[in-house]
Amino acid sequence: MKRNSIAKHALSVAGMAGLLSLAAVMPASAHVGAGSVDTFSHGFLHPFNGLDHILAMVAVGLYAANLGGRALWLVPSAFIGTMVVGGLLGYYGWPLPMVEAGIALSVIVMGMAIALGVRLPTIAAMALVGVFALFHGHAHGNEGAGLGIAFLPYAAGFIVATGVLHISGIALGAAFDRFGTLSVSLNRFAGCVGLIAGISLFAGLLTA
Repeated sequence: MKRNSIAKHALSVAGMAGLLSLAAVMPASAHVGAGSVDTFSHGFLHPFNGLDHILAMVAVGLYAANLGGRALWLVPSAFIGTMVVGGLLGYYGWPLPMVEAGIALSVIVMGMAIALGVRLPTIAAMALVGVFALFHGHAHGNEGAGLGIAFLPYAAGFIVATGVLHISGIALGAAFDRFGTLSVSLNRFAGCVGLIAGISLFAGLLTA
């Protein structure tokens, strides 16, 4: 019991230091420019070049792992499916207000849900991640507008990378579970990292 208490205290100290460091280096914009959008490799690598994408997509996987059961695959699938819809809306020029803010909010809300241990019904969790996926998809679909079939390899790479990040979040949740009762603290820490990062992203948008 004493060892567990010490471990939790050490985690809190490390978490505070990590959060402060993260907040200090966060980029001002939630969405990092894509550059070339006509190859599979560019599409696959792009989510790994933006902390907003990494945090949001890993958080979806981690949250799905925390819910367990059918949510383990339904929640990430809802994100990917709705992201494709958002991408089509952006590609064909359908407007979606506050895309950058929506991306930043996805990091904030998912981080908060994980940190507080919120357990939504599976259908509600699917709806939540789906709303945020629209913003992520729209931002990148808009970048491929006018490219025609040349945009398909990039889109395919982006979708595959999104799946990889979701799986990483699920794997992270499984790793946390191996620590028994300490897994609750680990999830709270991970959620707080996402929450602070999202707030920093959102603040950057307000001051840009």
